[in-house]
Amino acid sequence: MTTPDRPPVYLDHAATTPMLPEAVETMARQLGLTGNANSLHGSGRAARRVVEESRERIAQALGARPGEVVFTSGGTESNNLALKGIYWARRAEDPRRTRILTTAIEHHAVIDPLEWLEQEDGAHVELLGVDEHGRLQVDALRAAVERDPGSVALVSVMWANNEVGTLQPVEEVVTLAHAHGIPVHTDAVQAVGAVPVDFAASGVDALTLTAHKLGGPYGVGALVVRRELNVTPLLHGGGQERNIRSGTVDVPAITAFAAAVELAVKGQPDHAGRVTELRDELVRRVRDVVPDARLNGHPQDRLPGHAHLSFPGCEGDSLLMLLDHRGIECSTGSACSAGVPQPSHVLLAMGRDEAEARSSLRFTLGHTSTPGDVEAVAEAIGPVVERARTATR
Repeated sequence: MTTPDRPPVYLDHAATTPMLPEAVETMARQLGLTGNANSLHGSGRAARRVVEESRERIAQALGARPGEVVFTSGGTESNNLALKGIYWARRAEDPRRTRILTTAIEHHAVIDPLEWLEQEDGAHVELLGVDEHGRLQVDALRAAVERDPGSVALVSVMWANNEVGTLQPVEEVVTLAHAHGIPVHTDAVQAVGAVPVDFAASGVDALTLTAHKLGGPYGVGALVVRRELNVTPLLHGGGQERNIRSGTVDVPAITAFAAAVELAVKGQPDHAGRVTELRDELVRRVRDVVPDARLNGHPQDRLPGHAHLSFPGCEGDSLLMLLDHRGIECSTGSACSAGVPQPSHVLLAMGRDEAEARSSLRFTLGHTSTPGDVEAVAEAIGPVVERARTATR
Protein backbone atom coordinates (compact mmCIF):
# COMPACT_ATOMS: atom_id res chain seq x y z
CA MET A 1 0.00 0.00 0.00
CA THR A 2 1.22 3.50 -0.83
CA THR A 3 2.33 5.63 2.13
CA PRO A 4 4.03 9.03 2.32
CA ASP A 5 7.32 7.17 2.86
CA ARG A 6 6.66 4.72 0.04
CA PRO A 7 5.63 6.37 -3.25
CA PRO A 8 3.64 4.34 -5.76
CA VAL A 9 5.31 2.08 -8.27
CA TYR A 10 4.23 3.96 -11.38
CA LEU A 11 3.92 1.75 -14.47
CA ASP A 12 1.43 3.74 -16.54
CA HIS A 13 3.79 5.88 -18.60
CA ALA A 14 1.72 5.33 -21.75
CA ALA A 15 -1.09 7.27 -20.07
CA THR A 16 1.22 10.09 -18.99
CA THR A 17 4.85 10.23 -17.97
CA PRO A 18 6.39 12.55 -15.35
CA MET A 19 7.66 15.86 -16.65
CA LEU A 20 11.37 16.05 -17.30
CA PRO A 21 13.16 18.44 -14.91
CA GLU A 22 14.40 20.52 -17.85
CA ALA A 23 10.83 20.95 -19.10
CA VAL A 24 9.63 21.98 -15.63
CA GLU A 25 12.44 24.51 -15.34
CA THR A 26 11.85 26.15 -18.72
CA MET A 27 8.11 26.27 -18.17
CA ALA A 28 8.46 27.81 -14.71
CA ARG A 29 10.82 30.44 -16.06
CA GLN A 30 8.40 31.41 -18.84
CA LEU A 31 5.41 31.49 -16.46
CA GLY A 32 7.01 34.47 -14.75
CA LEU A 33 6.95 36.48 -17.97
CA THR A 34 4.09 38.31 -19.64
CA GLY A 35 3.38 38.61 -23.34
CA ASN A 36 0.78 37.55 -25.88
CA ALA A 37 2.66 36.13 -28.86
CA ASN A 38 0.35 38.06 -31.20
CA SER A 39 0.97 41.45 -29.61
CA LEU A 40 3.25 43.86 -31.46
CA HIS A 41 5.00 45.46 -28.48
CA GLY A 42 8.27 44.24 -26.99
CA SER A 43 6.75 41.69 -24.61
CA GLY A 44 4.63 40.27 -27.41
CA ARG A 45 7.60 40.02 -29.74
CA ALA A 46 9.62 38.27 -27.03
CA ALA A 47 6.81 35.73 -26.56
CA ARG A 48 6.58 35.21 -30.31
CA ARG A 49 10.32 34.58 -30.46
CA VAL A 50 9.98 31.86 -27.82
CA VAL A 51 7.15 30.22 -29.75
CA GLU A 52 9.01 30.29 -33.07
CA GLU A 53 12.24 29.00 -31.54
CA SER A 54 10.24 26.18 -29.94
CA ARG A 55 8.61 25.41 -33.27
CA GLU A 56 12.04 25.20 -34.89
CA ARG A 57 13.36 22.88 -32.16
CA ILE A 58 10.40 20.51 -32.49
CA ALA A 59 10.63 20.52 -36.28
CA GLN A 60 14.34 19.72 -36.22
CA ALA A 61 13.81 16.86 -33.76
CA LEU A 62 11.06 15.34 -35.92
CA GLY A 63 12.56 15.85 -39.38
CA ALA A 64 9.99 18.46 -40.35
CA ARG A 65 9.97 22.07 -41.52
CA PRO A 66 9.08 24.67 -38.86
CA GLY A 67 6.07 25.84 -40.85
CA GLU A 68 4.65 22.33 -40.69
CA VAL A 69 4.32 22.36 -36.88
CA VAL A 70 0.85 23.52 -35.79
CA PHE A 71 0.43 23.86 -32.03
CA THR A 72 -2.74 22.47 -30.43
CA SER A 73 -4.01 21.54 -26.97
CA GLY A 74 -2.87 17.93 -27.34
CA GLY A 75 -3.38 14.62 -29.11
CA THR A 76 -7.17 14.59 -29.15
CA GLU A 77 -7.42 18.02 -30.75
CA SER A 78 -4.65 17.20 -33.24
CA ASN A 79 -6.43 14.02 -34.30
CA ASN A 80 -9.76 15.83 -34.66
CA LEU A 81 -8.11 18.60 -36.66
CA ALA A 82 -6.40 16.14 -38.98
CA LEU A 83 -9.33 13.82 -39.54
CA LYS A 84 -12.10 16.39 -39.88
CA GLY A 85 -9.98 19.10 -41.46
CA ILE A 86 -8.44 16.89 -44.15
CA TYR A 87 -11.75 15.12 -44.82
CA TRP A 88 -13.64 18.40 -45.26
CA ALA A 89 -10.96 19.89 -47.50
CA ARG A 90 -10.66 16.79 -49.67
CA ARG A 91 -14.43 16.42 -50.02
CA ALA A 92 -14.76 20.09 -50.93
CA GLU A 93 -12.28 19.50 -53.77
CA ASP A 94 -14.18 16.41 -54.96
CA PRO A 95 -17.59 15.40 -53.50
CA ARG A 96 -16.87 11.75 -54.31
CA ARG A 97 -14.25 11.63 -51.56
CA THR A 98 -16.36 10.39 -48.67
CA ARG A 99 -14.44 7.26 -47.60
CA ILE A 100 -11.97 7.24 -44.69
CA LEU A 101 -9.82 4.16 -44.15
CA THR A 102 -8.38 3.36 -40.74
CA THR A 103 -7.63 0.38 -38.51
CA ALA A 104 -9.90 -1.34 -36.03
CA ILE A 105 -7.36 -0.75 -33.22
CA GLU A 106 -7.06 3.05 -33.26
CA HIS A 107 -7.25 5.13 -30.09
CA HIS A 108 -10.68 6.55 -29.32
CA ALA A 109 -9.30 9.99 -30.16
CA VAL A 110 -9.37 8.72 -33.76
CA ILE A 111 -12.31 6.30 -33.70
CA ASP A 112 -14.77 8.69 -32.04
CA PRO A 113 -14.21 11.66 -34.41
CA LEU A 114 -14.58 9.26 -37.33
CA GLU A 115 -17.82 7.90 -35.89
CA TRP A 116 -19.04 11.51 -35.58
CA LEU A 117 -18.14 12.22 -39.22
CA GLU A 118 -20.02 9.10 -40.26
CA GLN A 119 -23.12 9.87 -38.22
CA GLU A 120 -23.27 13.63 -38.74
CA ASP A 121 -21.48 14.44 -41.98
CA GLY A 122 -21.88 11.67 -44.51
CA ALA A 123 -18.47 10.01 -44.20
CA HIS A 124 -18.06 6.30 -44.87
CA VAL A 125 -15.54 4.92 -42.37
CA GLU A 126 -13.94 1.54 -43.00
CA LEU A 127 -12.17 -0.18 -40.10
CA LEU A 128 -9.47 -2.42 -41.52
CA GLY A 129 -8.51 -5.67 -39.88
CA VAL A 130 -5.31 -6.55 -38.04
CA ASP A 131 -3.51 -9.84 -37.50
CA GLU A 132 -3.19 -11.73 -34.22
CA HIS A 133 -0.35 -9.41 -33.17
CA GLY A 134 -2.35 -6.23 -33.76
CA ARG A 135 -0.59 -5.29 -37.01
CA LEU A 136 -2.52 -3.84 -39.95
CA GLN A 137 -3.18 -6.29 -42.76
CA VAL A 138 -1.72 -4.29 -45.64
CA ASP A 139 -3.49 -6.45 -48.22
CA ALA A 140 -6.82 -5.40 -46.70
CA LEU A 141 -5.82 -1.76 -47.07
CA ARG A 142 -4.71 -2.34 -50.66
CA ALA A 143 -8.03 -3.99 -51.52
CA ALA A 144 -10.01 -1.17 -49.89
CA VAL A 145 -8.07 1.52 -51.75
CA GLU A 146 -8.06 -0.20 -55.13
CA ARG A 147 -11.79 -0.89 -54.97
CA ASP A 148 -12.39 2.81 -55.65
CA PRO A 149 -9.38 5.06 -55.01
CA GLY A 150 -11.14 8.20 -56.20
CA SER A 151 -13.62 7.98 -53.33
CA VAL A 152 -11.00 7.85 -50.53
CA ALA A 153 -10.57 11.13 -48.66
CA LEU A 154 -7.74 9.97 -46.41
CA VAL A 155 -6.09 7.07 -44.62
CA SER A 156 -5.29 7.20 -40.89
CA VAL A 157 -3.06 4.55 -39.31
CA MET A 158 -1.46 4.94 -35.88
CA TRP A 159 2.33 4.68 -35.65
CA ALA A 160 2.17 2.42 -32.60
CA ASN A 161 -0.74 0.95 -30.72
CA ASN A 162 -1.36 2.45 -27.29
CA GLU A 163 -2.54 -0.80 -25.69
CA VAL A 164 -0.38 -3.67 -26.95
CA GLY A 165 2.47 -1.55 -28.33
CA THR A 166 2.58 -3.04 -31.83
CA LEU A 167 4.27 -0.87 -34.45
CA GLN A 168 2.36 -0.37 -37.67
CA PRO A 169 3.73 -0.55 -41.26
CA VAL A 170 3.44 3.20 -41.78
CA GLU A 171 5.82 3.45 -44.72
CA GLU A 172 3.97 0.67 -46.58
CA VAL A 173 0.71 2.49 -45.95
CA VAL A 174 2.18 5.72 -47.32
CA THR A 175 3.52 4.02 -50.45
CA LEU A 176 0.18 2.39 -51.15
CA ALA A 177 -1.92 5.51 -50.50
CA HIS A 178 0.35 7.98 -52.29
CA ALA A 179 0.26 5.84 -55.44
CA HIS A 180 -3.34 7.05 -55.69
CA GLY A 181 -2.79 10.59 -54.41
CA ILE A 182 -4.40 9.85 -51.03
CA PRO A 183 -3.04 11.67 -47.94
CA VAL A 184 -2.02 9.72 -44.83
CA HIS A 185 -2.39 10.77 -41.20
CA THR A 186 -0.72 8.95 -38.33
CA ASP A 187 -1.35 9.21 -34.60
CA ALA A 188 2.23 9.05 -33.30
CA VAL A 189 1.42 9.99 -29.70
CA GLN A 190 2.94 6.78 -28.32
CA ALA A 191 5.84 6.64 -30.76
CA VAL A 192 7.72 9.95 -30.46
CA GLY A 193 10.60 9.52 -28.04
CA ALA A 194 10.06 5.76 -27.85
CA VAL A 195 11.07 4.75 -31.39
CA PRO A 196 12.68 6.70 -34.25
CA VAL A 197 10.15 9.06 -35.85
CA ASP A 198 11.09 11.16 -38.89
CA PHE A 199 8.21 13.08 -40.45
CA ALA A 200 9.83 13.75 -43.82
CA ALA A 201 11.38 10.30 -44.19
CA SER A 202 8.13 8.52 -43.30
CA GLY A 203 6.24 10.28 -46.07
CA VAL A 204 3.12 10.85 -43.98
CA ASP A 205 1.15 14.01 -44.62
CA ALA A 206 0.03 14.68 -41.04
CA LEU A 207 1.34 13.45 -37.70
CA THR A 208 -0.11 13.82 -34.20
CA LEU A 209 1.99 14.14 -31.04
CA THR A 210 1.42 15.42 -27.53
CA ALA A 211 3.71 16.70 -24.79
CA HIS A 212 2.61 14.75 -21.72
CA LYS A 213 3.51 11.37 -23.23
CA LEU A 214 7.20 12.29 -23.56
CA GLY A 215 8.06 14.38 -20.52
CA GLY A 216 6.28 17.65 -21.24
CA PRO A 217 3.20 19.29 -19.68
CA TYR A 218 -0.44 18.45 -20.11
CA GLY A 219 -2.61 20.47 -22.47
CA VAL A 220 -0.22 21.09 -25.36
CA GLY A 221 0.61 19.14 -28.49
CA ALA A 222 0.98 19.55 -32.21
CA LEU A 223 -0.22 18.44 -35.58
CA VAL A 224 2.70 18.26 -37.96
CA VAL A 225 1.11 18.76 -41.37
CA ARG A 226 2.57 19.38 -44.80
CA ARG A 227 2.01 22.92 -46.01
CA GLU A 228 0.89 21.58 -49.39
CA LEU A 229 -2.08 19.80 -47.79
CA ASN A 230 -5.29 21.76 -47.35
CA VAL A 231 -6.82 21.48 -43.89
CA THR A 232 -10.17 23.05 -43.02
CA PRO A 233 -9.93 24.60 -39.53
CA LEU A 234 -12.15 23.50 -36.64
CA LEU A 235 -11.73 26.78 -34.76
CA HIS A 236 -12.16 30.27 -36.13
CA GLY A 237 -10.83 33.40 -34.52
CA GLY A 238 -7.53 35.20 -34.69
CA GLY A 239 -6.02 33.08 -37.45
CA GLN A 240 -3.08 31.84 -35.41
CA GLU A 241 -1.11 28.73 -36.45
CA ARG A 242 -1.41 29.12 -40.25
CA ASN A 243 -5.11 29.93 -39.82
CA ILE A 244 -5.56 26.20 -39.14
CA ARG A 245 -5.84 26.52 -35.37
CA SER A 246 -6.97 29.88 -33.99
CA GLY A 247 -6.42 30.75 -30.35
CA THR A 248 -3.82 32.44 -28.16
CA VAL A 249 -0.89 30.07 -27.89
CA ASP A 250 0.31 28.84 -24.51
CA VAL A 251 3.90 30.12 -24.52
CA PRO A 252 5.09 28.46 -21.25
CA ALA A 253 3.64 25.09 -22.25
CA ILE A 254 5.06 25.32 -25.77
CA THR A 255 8.60 26.03 -24.58
CA ALA A 256 8.39 23.10 -22.15
CA PHE A 257 6.97 20.94 -24.96
CA ALA A 258 9.95 21.80 -27.15
CA ALA A 259 12.42 20.98 -24.38
CA ALA A 260 10.74 17.61 -23.81
CA VAL A 261 10.62 16.67 -27.50
CA GLU A 262 14.26 17.63 -27.98
CA LEU A 263 15.42 15.60 -24.99
CA ALA A 264 13.18 12.61 -25.69
CA VAL A 265 14.27 12.33 -29.32
CA LYS A 266 17.95 12.84 -28.51
CA GLY A 267 17.85 10.24 -25.75
CA GLN A 268 15.60 7.79 -27.60
CA PRO A 269 18.21 5.10 -28.40
CA ASP A 270 19.49 4.89 -24.82
CA HIS A 271 15.99 5.15 -23.38
CA ALA A 272 14.70 2.37 -25.64
CA GLY A 273 17.58 0.06 -24.69
CA ARG A 274 17.10 0.62 -20.97
CA VAL A 275 13.32 0.20 -20.84
CA THR A 276 13.41 -2.78 -23.19
CA GLU A 277 15.62 -4.60 -20.70
CA LEU A 278 13.30 -3.68 -17.84
CA ARG A 279 10.21 -4.69 -19.82
CA ASP A 280 11.65 -8.05 -20.82
CA GLU A 281 12.64 -8.72 -17.21
CA LEU A 282 9.15 -7.78 -16.05
CA VAL A 283 7.53 -10.16 -18.55
CA ARG A 284 9.92 -12.96 -17.59
CA ARG A 285 9.35 -12.50 -13.86
CA VAL A 286 5.56 -12.37 -14.27
CA ARG A 287 5.55 -15.54 -16.36
CA ASP A 288 7.73 -17.29 -13.81
CA VAL A 289 4.99 -16.72 -11.26
CA VAL A 290 1.95 -16.94 -13.59
CA PRO A 291 3.00 -19.39 -16.35
CA ASP A 292 -0.24 -19.05 -18.34
CA ALA A 293 0.03 -15.25 -18.60
CA ARG A 294 0.01 -14.27 -22.27
CA LEU A 295 2.02 -11.41 -23.75
CA ASN A 296 -0.02 -9.49 -26.30
CA GLY A 297 1.27 -7.59 -29.31
CA HIS A 298 3.97 -8.21 -31.88
CA PRO A 299 6.94 -10.10 -30.40
CA GLN A 300 9.55 -7.85 -32.09
CA ASP A 301 7.91 -4.84 -33.74
CA ARG A 302 6.67 -3.22 -30.57
CA LEU A 303 7.23 -0.21 -28.36
CA PRO A 304 10.15 -0.73 -25.95
CA GLY A 305 8.25 0.09 -22.76
CA HIS A 306 4.98 -1.79 -23.32
CA ALA A 307 4.17 -5.08 -21.57
CA HIS A 308 0.52 -5.97 -22.19
CA LEU A 309 -0.44 -9.26 -20.55
CA SER A 310 -3.61 -11.35 -20.35
CA PHE A 311 -4.29 -13.36 -17.19
CA PRO A 312 -6.81 -16.17 -17.88
CA GLY A 313 -9.59 -16.43 -15.33
CA CYS A 314 -9.17 -12.84 -14.11
CA GLU A 315 -10.96 -9.56 -14.64
CA GLY A 316 -8.50 -6.84 -15.55
CA ASP A 317 -10.28 -4.28 -13.40
CA SER A 318 -9.96 -6.52 -10.35
CA LEU A 319 -6.26 -7.00 -11.00
CA LEU A 320 -5.77 -3.27 -11.39
CA MET A 321 -7.46 -2.43 -8.09
CA LEU A 322 -5.66 -5.21 -6.20
CA LEU A 323 -2.31 -3.98 -7.51
CA ASP A 324 -3.26 -0.39 -6.76
CA HIS A 325 -3.96 -1.40 -3.16
CA ARG A 326 -0.37 -2.66 -3.05
CA GLY A 327 0.93 0.64 -4.43
CA ILE A 328 1.47 -0.54 -8.01
CA GLU A 329 -0.17 1.62 -10.67
CA CYS A 330 -0.86 0.29 -14.16
CA SER A 331 -3.89 0.18 -16.46
CA THR A 332 -6.24 -2.25 -18.17
CA GLY A 333 -6.77 -2.61 -21.88
CA SER A 334 -10.51 -2.19 -21.50
CA ALA A 335 -12.70 0.86 -21.50
CA CYS A 336 -15.35 1.74 -18.95
CA SER A 337 -18.73 3.06 -20.02
CA ALA A 338 -21.25 4.16 -17.40
CA GLY A 339 -19.37 2.15 -14.79
CA VAL A 340 -19.56 -1.07 -16.81
CA PRO A 341 -16.21 -2.54 -17.94
CA GLN A 342 -16.02 -3.12 -21.67
CA PRO A 343 -13.68 -5.57 -23.37
CA SER A 344 -10.70 -4.06 -25.17
CA HIS A 345 -11.62 -3.30 -28.78
CA VAL A 346 -7.96 -3.82 -29.64
CA LEU A 347 -7.85 -7.40 -28.36
CA LEU A 348 -11.22 -8.17 -29.94
CA ALA A 349 -9.86 -6.95 -33.28
CA MET A 350 -6.86 -9.26 -32.75
CA GLY A 351 -9.23 -12.23 -32.56
CA ARG A 352 -9.44 -12.71 -28.79
CA ASP A 353 -12.73 -13.59 -27.13
CA GLU A 354 -14.48 -11.23 -24.72
CA ALA A 355 -13.22 -12.99 -21.59
CA GLU A 356 -9.61 -12.65 -22.66
CA ALA A 357 -10.22 -9.08 -23.81
CA ARG A 358 -11.31 -8.25 -20.25
CA SER A 359 -8.46 -10.10 -18.54
CA SER A 360 -5.53 -7.89 -19.44
CA LEU A 361 -3.19 -5.41 -17.81
CA ARG A 362 -0.89 -2.91 -19.47
CA PHE A 363 2.40 -2.18 -17.72
CA THR A 364 4.25 0.66 -19.41
CA LEU A 365 7.72 1.80 -18.37
CA GLY A 366 9.32 5.19 -18.80
CA HIS A 367 12.23 7.41 -17.89
CA THR A 368 11.65 7.08 -14.12
CA SER A 369 11.25 3.27 -14.13
CA THR A 370 13.73 1.18 -12.15
CA PRO A 371 14.58 -2.48 -11.49
CA GLY A 372 12.85 -1.99 -8.15
CA ASP A 373 9.57 -1.39 -9.98
CA VAL A 374 9.95 -4.71 -11.76
CA GLU A 375 10.74 -6.43 -8.46
CA ALA A 376 7.60 -4.99 -6.88
CA VAL A 377 5.42 -6.39 -9.67
CA ALA A 378 7.12 -9.79 -9.46
CA GLU A 379 6.43 -9.96 -5.72
CA ALA A 380 2.80 -8.86 -5.98
CA ILE A 381 1.49 -10.49 -9.14
CA GLY A 382 1.16 -14.07 -7.83
CA PRO A 383 -1.06 -13.33 -4.82
CA VAL A 384 -3.01 -10.74 -6.81
CA VAL A 385 -3.81 -13.14 -9.67
CA GLU A 386 -4.77 -15.91 -7.24
CA ARG A 387 -7.13 -13.59 -5.39
CA ALA A 388 -8.65 -12.30 -8.64
CA ARG A 389 -9.22 -15.86 -9.87
CA THR A 390 -10.83 -16.86 -6.60
CA ALA A 391 -13.22 -13.94 -6.94
CA THR A 392 -14.43 -15.12 -10.37
CA ARG A 393 -15.00 -18.75 -9.41
